[in-house]
Amino acid sequence: MKLSILTTLCVASLLLLSGCAEIAPKPKEKVVADSTLPTISLTKNGIITDMKTVAFEWKSITDPRVEGIYVYKKSPQDKAVNKFKYYDTVDTRYSTHYVDRAVKPNTKYSYTFRAFAKKSQGVNSKIFTVNTLPVLQSVSWIHSITKLPRIAKIIWRPHASKRVSAYIIERKTFEDKEWHQIDELKGRLNAEYIDTELEDNHVYMYRIRVKTYDGIISTPSQIVKSITKPLPESVTKIEASTNLPKAIKITWSPSMQRDFKRYYLYRAESINGLYKLIAKLYNNHFIDKINKDGKTYFYKVSALDKDGLESEYDKNKVMGMTLAKPNAPTIIESKPQGNKIELKWKKNDPRTVSYIVVEKSKKGWFNEVSKVYKGVTKSLFINTNVEADTLYTYIVYSVDKNGIVSKPSIEVQIKTPESQKIISSPKTKIRQKESVKTMSTKSSSKTTVAPTEELDLNGL
Repeated sequence: MKLSILTTLCVASLLLLSGCAEIAPKPKEKVVADSTLPTISLTKNGIITDMKTVAFEWKSITDPRVEGIYVYKKSPQDKAVNKFKYYDTVDTRYSTHYVDRAVKPNTKYSYTFRAFAKKSQGVNSKIFTVNTLPVLQSVSWIHSITKLPRIAKIIWRPHASKRVSAYIIERKTFEDKEWHQIDELKGRLNAEYIDTELEDNHVYMYRIRVKTYDGIISTPSQIVKSITKPLPESVTKIEASTNLPKAIKITWSPSMQRDFKRYYLYRAESINGLYKLIAKLYNNHFIDKINKDGKTYFYKVSALDKDGLESEYDKNKVMGMTLAKPNAPTIIESKPQGNKIELKWKKNDPRTVSYIVVEKSKKGWFNEVSKVYKGVTKSLFINTNVEADTLYTYIVYSVDKNGIVSKPSIEVQIKTPESQKIISSPKTKIRQKESVKTMSTKSSSKTTVAPTEELDLNGL
């Protein structure tokens, strides 16, 4: 019950203070003047102004004939000097206050008041000229912190007025024509704002407006600039080797970045292919071990700083390659001589330090025998244990100092005579085959003899 009565009284008070424009009586066109009605007289401190309100207080009216007070107002846009327009009505003589909330900050207004009775009106009061307060000033001190990674930090001194409820953060770049509100920070005592997800090495401008509890927005603060941190300098002078066995060495110029943290090394199989991160390094070199001969890769290197910013790296690409296989020798002569076969070839690669000879012998349809001779240092091979009526096949490989084996030479075949006594025969014509897919031939009864240690021909 008490709460209901209190609510009713509050509503009634608001209506009395601000007037009831919709239901209060308005002045009649034909005015009956009555100079005996009291004239409105303000109290000693009868005018209080704010940015968006003007309040008046007058002395109490005791004349029972008075039913209310007419309010007249002149705004800056009213051209006539002495032209006052009816503005509002206070419809009870018991009210001693009036508040005008339809005013603008830092603007001049004039008012006059007139008491009215049931059939007449009194004379106008004095003219009261007021100036609303200027808009609230923003924060008195603001500062930006620069060179941060993709963020900007703004700090300021909290506003002295306890009427401030929030700070409006506005931002602008050189490309923007207008300021943009990016956030509203609640609480008068807040003193910093961090703007995130910004571009690298970019200039941003900031200013702050304060907002009061009654929605008044202040003038903008001083403008401050913040420049985000640039990316680290790109890595230069990237080089990749092409002459290492089963490895590629990548080197580059060391970073001079003061806050350097590490390097990222990327690799792809083609220059415009998908580059994958293969190493995070603190040194400016790396050996990429690759178990293939003549394998090509493309590399890119970037530098990271302590804030995680990564330098540009798309422009600097380099190709590396593992050492290629040596060139295969060329067989230039193969001939039977009595009970032996002589094979000669030509060296085609200066890297060659030795040769591997693969011999296959086959009598009839079965019983194929394979022999592998490693460590041959001359360009000549002689088989002194030749059987009659047998097909011999020979392939020669070059080997460099790293143990890299070349692709196979052309394949040559020699057929010995059926006679038990092998006689000398003219130079045998070399039969060429396109390629040799394997070092052995499958048969129902296969025998393989390796006079030296077993040959590893993986990857030939």
